[in-house]
Amino acid sequence: MSEPIKVDITTIREKSGSFPPEAFQFVREGLAHTVDVLHGDTKDLPDDERHVSGQQLCLGLRDFAIRRYGMLAITVLSRWGVHRTDDFGKIVFAMIESGQMRKTDEDTLDDFRGVYDFGEAFSSVEVG
Repeated sequence: MSEPIKVDITTIREKSGSFPPEAFQFVREGLAHTVDVLHGDTKDLPDDERHVSGQQLCLGLRDFAIRRYGMLAITVLSRWGVHRTDDFGKIVFAMIESGQMRKTDEDTLDDFRGVYDFGEAFSSVEVG
């Protein structure tokens, strides 16, 4: 497993709201999961071919949360103050502003608005 990136979490939290460090780490790991699912092995791909849209990332984060936390996914996200896909966008754009993530000129915070309803998206989580 790679070394965690050192970040100024205080500055990031000021820009995004009061999400805890665990939420930022989840989004970082969820991005890696999403890129892997969509693009496979990316070690030889240029950065622009590794890109995922806000909508794709939201769907990947849903999948990642369910894989990691199962039926507790919505509870864990809620405990972190993440209640809708817009919150993922706030976290991502705070990380972009701090240099921890990159975006294209076409990427906006609006890409994360209302991608899915958390209640519906996490209600079909199956046990086992």
